[in-house]
Amino acid sequence: MSTPISTIRNLGPAMEAAFARAGVPDAEALRAMGADAGYARLLQAGERPHFIAYYVLVMALQGRPWNDAQGEEKQALRARFDALKAAHAGAGGLAGIEAILDEIGVVSPAGRAAAKERR
Repeated sequence: MSTPISTIRNLGPAMEAAFARAGVPDAEALRAMGADAGYARLLQAGERPHFIAYYVLVMALQGRPWNDAQGEEKQALRARFDALKAAHAGAGGLAGIEAILDEIGVVSPAGRAAAKERR
């Protein structure tokens, strides 16, 4: 039986669509892979890294309110997010100045495509 991702607390239609584009078809598949692997799939599919999206996903898979983590737990989540983002950048994401410009929203989609072709 296939359960929509949007049935998971805190995850709505936008996250469901993003996961569908990333090849994660349903809530069962997402739960089986876990937050880190699921978020890595989003990055591989071209989603822009965003800490809040990662944080919400972790909380959602734990059945907790999206803003439940505080203090050291939230800092640990930030470290995990930064590691996922760095791993993605090292595995075919943008590099160097292009990555910095992309992070602040300066690199266009065409610029991203050109950067990938140069590699």
